[in-house]
Amino acid sequence: MADSIEDFFSEIAKGIDPEKIKDIDATYQWKITGEGGGDWFAVIGEGVLEVSAGESMDPNITITVSARHWLDIVNGNLNPQMAFVSGKVQIVGDMGLAMKLQNLLD
Repeated sequence: MADSIEDFFSEIAKGIDPEKIKDIDATYQWKITGEGGGDWFAVIGEGVLEVSAGESMDPNITITVSARHWLDIVNGNLNPQMAFVSGKVQIVGDMGLAMKLQNLLD
């Protein structure tokens, strides 16, 4: 359970099963809006996930969401698909990667 956006991004790499990311070669960009937000990106390749604060020069997918809604998603209080359909999450780029992200967060 993440208490803040910074907690989530600092801990995500530790909790990922390398088997779940072995077939992913992509860069995810998050633009977290509102209080406690910021820009973060994750580079995934060869079963390794590296997270950094800031903006990637060439992300495959960009996810824009408020800090409150992102914490609700990662803590299991908001369904990611419903958040997308209702406009709480905006995605630009490879939608297939968005579906893989949901599997990673489980």
